[in-house]
Amino acid sequence: MTAPVRTYRGAAGASGPLLYLPDARGAVLGEWVALESPGQPARRGQVIEVGTQLTVIQLLEESHGLAPASTRVKLTGELAGMPVGLELLGRVLDGAGNPLDGLPRPVGEAWRPVWGAPLNPVRRARPADVIETGISAIDGLNTLVRGQKLPVFSGPGLPGLDLAARVVESARVPGGEPFAVVFVAIGITERETRGFLERFEDREALERTVVFLNRTSDPTLERLLAPRLALTVAEHLAFEAGLHVLVVMADITHYCEALREIAAYREEIPGRRGYPGYMYTDLATLFERAGILRDGTGSLTQLPVLTMPDDDITHPIPDLTGYITEGQIVLGRDLHRRGVSPPVDVLPSLSRLMKAGIGRGRTASFHRAWADQIYALYAQGREARLTAAIVGEAGLSEADRRAVGFADRFEGEFLGQGDRRRSFDETFAVGWTLLESMPRDELLRIDDETWAARPGADGG
Repeated sequence: MTAPVRTYRGAAGASGPLLYLPDARGAVLGEWVALESPGQPARRGQVIEVGTQLTVIQLLEESHGLAPASTRVKLTGELAGMPVGLELLGRVLDGAGNPLDGLPRPVGEAWRPVWGAPLNPVRRARPADVIETGISAIDGLNTLVRGQKLPVFSGPGLPGLDLAARVVESARVPGGEPFAVVFVAIGITERETRGFLERFEDREALERTVVFLNRTSDPTLERLLAPRLALTVAEHLAFEAGLHVLVVMADITHYCEALREIAAYREEIPGRRGYPGYMYTDLATLFERAGILRDGTGSLTQLPVLTMPDDDITHPIPDLTGYITEGQIVLGRDLHRRGVSPPVDVLPSLSRLMKAGIGRGRTASFHRAWADQIYALYAQGREARLTAAIVGEAGLSEADRRAVGFADRFEGEFLGQGDRRRSFDETFAVGWTLLESMPRDELLRIDDETWAARPGADGG
């Protein structure tokens, strides 16, 4: 309890899911509220703004039928919180933390408020180790590093949710260190909810995963609470229980739409594309909760998934997300149309912390040279395809025709791994096989020492 229970009779008015309470002295931001209105079912809400004249309460249910003047409003003094602990591993919960798996409500080892804070920069440790996702386009070319925030930029109709589920199932930490995944789906349909429940059922991965499923039929406020509940659980697992935790959040676009909806009800002055001007700050309160503590043994890594409206990477949601995070994984519509799965377009993708996570000395330079050479040949092949569309394949040079063939094989054999999970070694092996199909004198990014040390080579 953060404050005593206070009861008020009558509100100043209501607008959509918002209720305005006058002269609510001592109200606390994030405080739970109980509402009773004559002839209406009991409702719950949360304080989302505290003012000297009006306090704004966001209802968890619609305000239809609510009579503000005769409503009894009880400020409970309880902040939004979540039980945390190892007990939650293997559980499937909704966006408010209620069980969806038929088991009792979790008790946990402790109770933590959901309104966490970014890590103190002074206490942050530098990211230096990787998380293996099982997806070659990420592990080999855009490596995910522990403590990193690496978003996935998807588009309408692209398999962003499917990629998120694949990462939940196949991610692991090399070396066998304690590892857990917290997955939160935001604003998904009933069909997608059933799909996730069926997909995670009886899977070994669920034993080390906490799943939160927020549906489109749930209240708007839950779309804002769900990722914070997930991060609260993840912070306990990472910074108190010492696990390496990967938080997968999908879809951040639905979260931002909820922000815009509430801002519209509050009649706030809109920013770009109608989104509130504070959306950058609000997103930062989520993303900056990732990291590694200097004096700790665990880590918290984030892989948020968002849908770019109209495939526009300059839209405010991907634009602001890109400013806060350390790179992006971009899904390509053309690759998806041609059946490449997962359709990760590696050319606009980037992991800014990849260099910090791929090792030191010779190990790092070996990985870097391998990745740089693949990037160079694939970019050459993509450019040659465009040229061939104008002058015909016969107008290409021999080197460009080989690059086009490399690009075709790269998309079909490296990117298009289907449902198969690949380890780091398997990813490198596929990449080296593709590089060996090219003349040695065209592999300008790989020196002789690296070439001689490749797997399968004499002395390698």
